[in-house]
Amino acid sequence: MRSPLPRSAGIMPPMKAGKHLNRCKRAYLAFKRFVDISGSLFGLIVLSPFFLLCAIGTKCSSKGPVIFKQERIGLYQRPFSFYKFRSMRIDAPQVAPSDITVSKQQALVTPWGSFMRKTSLDELPQLVNILKGDMSFIGPRPSQGKSVEGELIALRESKDPSPYEVRPGLSGMAQIYLDRNHDPAKKSELDSLYVKKLSLWLDIKLFLLSFAVLFGYEPGR
Repeated sequence: MRSPLPRSAGIMPPMKAGKHLNRCKRAYLAFKRFVDISGSLFGLIVLSPFFLLCAIGTKCSSKGPVIFKQERIGLYQRPFSFYKFRSMRIDAPQVAPSDITVSKQQALVTPWGSFMRKTSLDELPQLVNILKGDMSFIGPRPSQGKSVEGELIALRESKDPSPYEVRPGLSGMAQIYLDRNHDPAKKSELDSLYVKKLSLWLDIKLFLLSFAVLFGYEPGR
């Protein structure tokens, strides 16, 4: 599981920074970064007991590292190390969710990992990614390398504005309005729409809907 994608995995050279963001959106992104830093620090402190619980559960339930690290593509198509609590066996293949059947996915997930996925506890280490500046609370989910999600990357690159003009998010429009095995074309469309409509109100709305989805609400499905 702990095998970052090599540089030869098809990651494109970094794009030009924020060419479609006007002055107002740039100012909002600066404010958003302040909120991300404050919120992630607060979350790391308040949720520290859950970090400990997940770490102990992961270590005791299966062999392998507690933290799963994977190289993802972020702001301006720059690669970064993406963190999660490991929820799958260490021999799980590195493929996109759409390339493996649901039954095979379930077979690769550990019992404790299944619990963490259902409660989204496996995503907690991404608070570190947010604090570091790799990610934001809300934004397009970070894509994997071109060898895994080549179609999605190509579609994102073709969009105007590109989803790579903002930091990837812990949650986003595609995660709220599409199912898990979503069509890459629909995902890239929503990712681009997010950048086009970027605003404080949209982020608040998506943040609240993320919690609603966690508790079973399925908007637009």
